[in-house]
Amino acid sequence: MLEWQIGKVINIIDETPNTRRFFIETQSKENFIFLPGQFVTLDLPIHEKKNKRWRSYSIASPPDESNIFELVIVLVVDGIGTNYLFKNINLGDELTFRGPSGVFTLPENLEKDYFMICTGTGIAPFRSMLQHIYRQQIPSKNIHLIFGTRTKQDLLYYKEMSELDKIMPNFSYHPILSRENWEGQKGYVHDVYKQLLIDKKRDAHFLLCGWKNMIDDTRHNLAEMGINKSQIHYELYG
Repeated sequence: MLEWQIGKVINIIDETPNTRRFFIETQSKENFIFLPGQFVTLDLPIHEKKNKRWRSYSIASPPDESNIFELVIVLVVDGIGTNYLFKNINLGDELTFRGPSGVFTLPENLEKDYFMICTGTGIAPFRSMLQHIYRQQIPSKNIHLIFGTRTKQDLLYYKEMSELDKIMPNFSYHPILSRENWEGQKGYVHDVYKQLLIDKKRDAHFLLCGWKNMIDDTRHNLAEMGINKSQIHYELYG
């Protein structure tokens, strides 16, 4: 089992009105090595029982051979863990964590098309993956990031992903809003991948990350469209 270690909060950015980016520096002398898509588990002082203190979050930053990693966390109104982080954690504070953990990662060779479908902070592992692919110049076929949220102000990393769409070969960014009219597409993530898959080769991998309802609906829809369940991989939030 992975050992618990200490990380210091060295930066906090208010990304949206209810979402923050926490930059954590491990106190180990060794670099923090992880695979894009993996997560860490925080041990927060919010309960007497150990397993009720643990909260897991995907790493949002790409591996960069340093001992700093980023978490992007949304404030859940009745969430004990996120309320603690938002109300009690400030610059210089320390957090107990362990990791990296998880198998929601990319293969070494990206020989097929990839559809990364997410809602909310479910974009975190995909941001790590995409930045890693771009920075390391890893050859790939078509990669589609389909990100759904309610309003434009909730589009995490919007400028960054829009720029990546322009400069990264074979990458397409598809933001879609459900409750606001804007210059982009309105609706839900399902509208996007269904349109992209019309009369297209379906020999692709589908990575899903976000809330349970979205993942359940997407898995059902893809199955009805003839996508084999072995092509679908997901990370559940909440």
